[in-house]
Amino acid sequence: MSKTLQTTDVAALDADVLAQAAIAVREAGSALRERFGEVVGYQTREELMRALAANDEMALDILRPRLTRLRPDAGWVEDELDGGALPPGEWWVVDPAEGNVNHLHALPEWAVTATLVRDNQPVLTAVHLPLTGETCTALTGAGAYLDGRPLHVSQTADLGLSIVATSQARPDEDEKVVRRVGSSITAMLFDALVVRTAVSATLHLLNVAAGRIDAFWQFAGARADLLPGALLVTEAGGQISDAGGRPWTPQSESFLAAAPGVHAEAVATLSH
Repeated sequence: MSKTLQTTDVAALDADVLAQAAIAVREAGSALRERFGEVVGYQTREELMRALAANDEMALDILRPRLTRLRPDAGWVEDELDGGALPPGEWWVVDPAEGNVNHLHALPEWAVTATLVRDNQPVLTAVHLPLTGETCTALTGAGAYLDGRPLHVSQTADLGLSIVATSQARPDEDEKVVRRVGSSITAMLFDALVVRTAVSATLHLLNVAAGRIDAFWQFAGARADLLPGALLVTEAGGQISDAGGRPWTPQSESFLAAAPGVHAEAVATLSH
């Protein structure tokens, strides 16, 4: 079989896997939506962790068997907070309740994500927002879509006219990272029009891909936070890098996704 035919066959298979992954994240999202609405009370870190785990386990009970059937030989990333490179081959990187803490507090910014990673490159991703019913998908080389409509990053070419966003440091984050987050927000407050600060990272990146905001940055961060959005933004015509403008990989210590017209300005602001 020729290399061209092999490539075509792989692309067709990936497209089918993406369609089925989108169904899986919608099913998991429906289950989590049934649990949503009341603020979940907790008095200790242990109680909080149990509540977070309950949401994760409900979604994973749906996602794991469906995604495993799609790619039986793919590995499975157990901890959505993990960072760094993956071993060679295919892996499912799943966040069963991205923005889980928002879900517990009856806030709307949460989603279910599933991303197939091949040799440390995201190949396809499906992100479902259960409260709006929206599903975003992206496939390498085939574009990014919101419910079948193509996504495009904004045409903004002036950081001073831009809405930008970041996701705050995680609890118990290293002090150096926390201070770097704080100083970067201060810098952006001077240079950008509006700065949004909240979890979850994936939803900010979806907004970059959709042209709703113009740039997103983060220091540290987990694979499950960034890989889905990185593919969405890239396929929607945006640029990704680390905060210094260098190529981004899962091992990078920072992340930046932006409309091409403001990427260089954002790098300059974050590098101050």
